Amino acid sequence: MISPYQDRVGRWVDACFGRAVAADRGERNHRFLEEALELVQSLGCTAEEAHQLVDYVFGRPPGDPWQEAGGVMVTLAALGNAAGLAVYPAGEAELARCWDKLEAIRAKRASKPAGPLPQ
Repeated sequence: MISPYQDRVGRWVDACFGRAVAADRGERNHRFLEEALELVQSLGCTAEEAHQLVDYVFGRPPGDPWQEAGGVMVTLAALGNAAGLAVYPAGEAELARCWDKLEAIRAKRASKPAGPLPQ
């Protein structure tokens, strides 16, 4: 069952980029990883620590996507608690901001080359 928030995010991604981009698992993987890295960087994680974790994770077999998605939700909430961040209201505020910047976000994406790295 998809949550109302996840459904609303899905509608925004469809409206902003179209269904093909919304369903592009590779691009969604890259954008999620980028945002996760930006969050931990903003809270003091270093590039060296991030590289160590990449090597650690990719040195093990892949996990189950359902369980790993749950783990992301639990650890995001725990990080929010430790950092004094209310993650759900932050998500709501960011989604509202994204709707307000639809054209700017489309233009930014259109200027990017294909691949994992944004411009």
